[in-house]
Amino acid sequence: MRHIDVQQMADHARFNRFHGLVLLWCALIIVFDGYDLAVVGIALPSIMKDLGVDPTQAGFMVSAALFGMMFGAIFLGAVADRIGRRWAITICILLFSLFTAAAGLTHDPLLFAGSRFLAGLGIGGVMPNVVAHMTEYAPRKMRATLVTLMFSGYAVGGILAALLGKGLIEAYGWPSVFFAAALPVLLIPLLLKSLPESMAFLTAQGRHEEVKRIAARIDPSYEPQASDQIAVSSQTVAHASAPTRQLFSQGRGFSTVMLWVAFFMCLFMVYALSSWLTRLMAGAGYSLGSALTFVLVLNAGAIAGAIGGGWLADRFHIKRVLAAMYALAAVSVSLLGFAMPQALLFLVVALAGASTIGTQIVANAYTGQFYPMPIRSTGLGFALGMGRSGAILAPIMIGVLVSWQLPLQHNFFAIGIPGLIGMVAVLLVDDSKSASAQPEAPGNTPAMATDRPVAVPAGRH
Repeated sequence: MRHIDVQQMADHARFNRFHGLVLLWCALIIVFDGYDLAVVGIALPSIMKDLGVDPTQAGFMVSAALFGMMFGAIFLGAVADRIGRRWAITICILLFSLFTAAAGLTHDPLLFAGSRFLAGLGIGGVMPNVVAHMTEYAPRKMRATLVTLMFSGYAVGGILAALLGKGLIEAYGWPSVFFAAALPVLLIPLLLKSLPESMAFLTAQGRHEEVKRIAARIDPSYEPQASDQIAVSSQTVAHASAPTRQLFSQGRGFSTVMLWVAFFMCLFMVYALSSWLTRLMAGAGYSLGSALTFVLVLNAGAIAGAIGGGWLADRFHIKRVLAAMYALAAVSVSLLGFAMPQALLFLVVALAGASTIGTQIVANAYTGQFYPMPIRSTGLGFALGMGRSGAILAPIMIGVLVSWQLPLQHNFFAIGIPGLIGMVAVLLVDDSKSASAQPEAPGNTPAMATDRPVAVPAGRH
């Protein structure tokens, strides 16, 4: 009789086509998610003109989606640990695709905000689930790289929104870029067929034959046998119940709060720039086309920051890399308010994208590794959910500052200062409490042991 630890098998596996399939699906979902989130910032000047709203009202309209994202990240992240990630992800795609498209049909600020709130539930809920999914299946030695590579799809979605926005808004009006958001619904049947379910969820449900089939795809050298007993690492199975309370158990409480603070600060910067960069640059004298170019550069920088940050995190200490990225964000964003040659300005915008959006992506990877597997979606969901309060505050606060007609640099100082606070919060996280810092269970191999008991809770054999 063999006892198969599927999480250790995943940790020590070599990257293969199966991992590529999981990466492709998770990245594609994040591209859709990034498009739906960025589309409002792209269309904001046109929306304000068409609906006749001032900057303060526009800030509240943008924040409606972010308010929905807070609830979506908390509840749909936690729900996934109970109904499975595939169905949670499917629900999220339906929400953010259909209700983003519905926002394009509205011409009333309140109806627009309501549609964006419902879309925000899906936008916020999908992020912790795909990060947890990629973290579960990624080999340990390249986990941060794969998670950040996947999450660079967020910036690709922003670039796609900016590219489509240039042509569609001028030709068909701002609603057209919202209607395009409904297309991902067509891919849901294929996603349900080909994306594997969480092994932790299947094991908890007693669906061991499905886990064996997945394990054979993770490690082609593994040949399932009827007598094999399947489990996840004993250190993580013990936490499968009451996932929310477990965020504060075993000395994780203070670090959990610090992660929430760090997410608040980073998401404040990300959504302040996503919502107002086009408008601020247009107000500084740039044409709409030039202002949209800054969005393209911002998201291109985000891709470089995410991939580069992930690469550095797998080779150096991810916590120190993340803290340095927060510090770079504070500096680069603050510099955006000062006059400089256009070529240098593009460079600074790219650095701002790398160190805000890119930092959030690395922070997702860091947090995904901090929590044990059965509470990973919950932990990341709560971090994103609590951080959404920063995302909600950002468009409103910057909208008020814009309405005051303050000097441009004051607006960017307000966006950049949270980077310093986020850096301090990251440095205060206690890595000794991280799941990735715990010793592996002893055994004959990293994944398999023979005639040795495995800690599996009662009722889950």
